[in-house]
Amino acid sequence: MGPGSTTGPHEAPTEQAAASTAADRAPACGDAGTGARAEADAGFHAGPGANAEAGTEAGADTPDGAGAGAARPPFRSVTIRTALDAVTAAALYLRWLGYRRVRRADQRPPSGIGLAARGVVALVDPAVHPATLRDVECLWLTAMTESADCLYFSLAGYADDARARADALGIPLFVLDLTGTPRPVNAPADALAATGTENRAP
Repeated sequence: MGPGSTTGPHEAPTEQAAASTAADRAPACGDAGTGARAEADAGFHAGPGANAEAGTEAGADTPDGAGAGAARPPFRSVTIRTALDAVTAAALYLRWLGYRRVRRADQRPPSGIGLAARGVVALVDPAVHPATLRDVECLWLTAMTESADCLYFSLAGYADDARARADALGIPLFVLDLTGTPRPVNAPADALAATGTENRAP
């Protein structure tokens, strides 16, 4: 997909062809958990995790019917000091984009921490090394099995081949800075950040 395109991975035959090629070449996504994921995973289920903070900080009481055209308030970030903070920041951002009922993903990803909401799965990667091609492909395959879109949040950025594959598949990529503000790093992410999602709760 060329720069500036906002076409998602399920919307055009050319993207479906690219996606099929990626699936053919994608490695098996086995479990390769890290200490950072274990820390965030435990924190997510202990005490006030990302779910609770997202509901409090990102406007859980936003009136229903706030359509895609309604003006969104500025995003309220949280400073990232731990892997759990990164998960919280990503959950808040998903809510700010318009996704509702953000929760821990049912399917455990091979790396990072998974989040899910209606119509989307997201991967939060708190690792200190850039996300790899395999990481991006595994996220896309997970989204395909869920018939959902997907987003990737990384603290350390993306390898060149990972970013190229995400562009081809229409996967929005974000980098989390230490202030907790996700920064779009490709055209699908720019488009999503500008318009929000249509997958809003009725």
